[in-house]
Amino acid sequence: MCDYSLMAVPNRLAREGEELVVHRFNTGSIGFASREDLGLVAAAKAVPKSFWAHVKDFFSQQVSEPVCAVCIPPGARLELYGLGPIEQVTFTQTSGSVNTHRDAVRFANGRVQHLQGLSEGLWVKVVDLSCVADLNLETAHQNAEQILG
Repeated sequence: MCDYSLMAVPNRLAREGEELVVHRFNTGSIGFASREDLGLVAAAKAVPKSFWAHVKDFFSQQVSEPVCAVCIPPGARLELYGLGPIEQVTFTQTSGSVNTHRDAVRFANGRVQHLQGLSEGLWVKVVDLSCVADLNLETAHQNAEQILG
């Protein structure tokens, strides 16, 4: 669903048809964020600020990432854009180990690429989440709590 390193970031489940962007979060980890959310954040940053607003921003501590991480269940089918022709990929997890980056995409030729190895700015379209019906969200929540301690 979401790498352990994104558990400290607000997150939600992906929706079919949604367009997501490979994004580096404040944890330093790479994951998916909604193109819409990233657009709203960019628009908010584009609003001119006064000198005192810049001073206030400088001295205030940001508590959380303004962009929500979008979690994708294993088995979801995606279209990956930005590597040349559109690639059909399947979202997968490479292990069940805690404290390891495990989220990856599997290409049609069988090659597996961890999300941490994808370039920021690539984007995907969520094609099929039919595997969500098979996903036990309570177990996933318990696993996340166990990871966080």
